[in-house]
Amino acid sequence: MQQVPLMTPASPSQTIASAQNRVLRNTSALLALSLVPAVLGAWIGVQMKFAFFQGSPAIGFIAFLAIAFGFMFAIEKTKNSAMGVVVLLGFTFFMGLMLSRMLGVVLGFRNGAALIGLAGGGTAVIFAVMASIASTTKRDLSGMGKALFIGMIMVLVAGIANFFLQ
Repeated sequence: MQQVPLMTPASPSQTIASAQNRVLRNTSALLALSLVPAVLGAWIGVQMKFAFFQGSPAIGFIAFLAIAFGFMFAIEKTKNSAMGVVVLLGFTFFMGLMLSRMLGVVLGFRNGAALIGLAGGGTAVIFAVMASIASTTKRDLSGMGKALFIGMIMVLVAGIANFFLQ
């Protein structure tokens, strides 16, 4: 006797759309989950007045880059396992901890809390718009990756140059 599946897609395009929606939903959920350790790291850092290599900013910057790129390498190597999620959450905790010094300075401003709220709200709006575009567009946006990566490297080099030229 032949078994009939409970749900059969009407067409192959429905299967592809369903898979794309599932990936988008999982990505959004993982992003939301990763904000929890980032906020926790930032809160702990602000409370403890965390300062990373305060005596030597140049060594601190190099150590920060080494740790951050180490996390990125580990995430890439473990991306298809549950350990990848754990490494990602560790990375976001570390990034929150690194943001804590800047947040402490901004919170010292008269309108510091409003500035931080505006930055968080603006980020949420941008993410919502980009998620909407990604879920509705028919174009393949994967070709933008190389140009965006080159732009990120240029911003990183400009930041390092600005740091050492001051």
